Amino acid sequence: MFIPNLLLLAGTGTKSGKTSMACRIIEQFMNLNITAIKISPHCHETTPGLKTIYEETGYAIYEETNRNTSKDTSRMLNSGAHKVYFAKVMDDRLQIVFDKIMDLIPAGTPIICESPALRNYIEPGVFIMMISETINKRKNINHLQHLPHVMFKLEELNDIRKLPIEFADGKWHHDASM
Repeated sequence: MFIPNLLLLAGTGTKSGKTSMACRIIEQFMNLNITAIKISPHCHETTPGLKTIYEETGYAIYEETNRNTSKDTSRMLNSGAHKVYFAKVMDDRLQIVFDKIMDLIPAGTPIICESPALRNYIEPGVFIMMISETINKRKNINHLQHLPHVMFKLEELNDIRKLPIEFADGKWHHDASM
């Protein structure tokens, strides 16, 4: 399924820069009222500020309301995201959970989502793969590495003044000329 207003982020491991990139894009396009989504297969402890939207066997969906933590979802909210959703879900329920989240978001809203596994089901407007030389824990996402529209190195992210990403006509675009 093609979702042109979705910008999807994946990384080659933990601390590869997915959230840093999401925050940079949100800051660059603050006027767009971006909705950010973080999807994780890991069971994270529910922290203050996560408002439960759905909680069923095999998954949970929350809205982040707390800007005052170091969590990825708080960082996205602090960067200017209009709304931020967090989902804990195993890959076999991912499509169901993503559909539920999409039902919460007005059509045409620019969306940024951190979820490597979602790329197995969705063709986004732009797919960014983050790589880093200082990865803590490598993820085996070799099957996705031929799919990104663009790759960025975390170590070079601070050197880029304006990211080569645009949102126009309801779609994310990668501008290779930038």
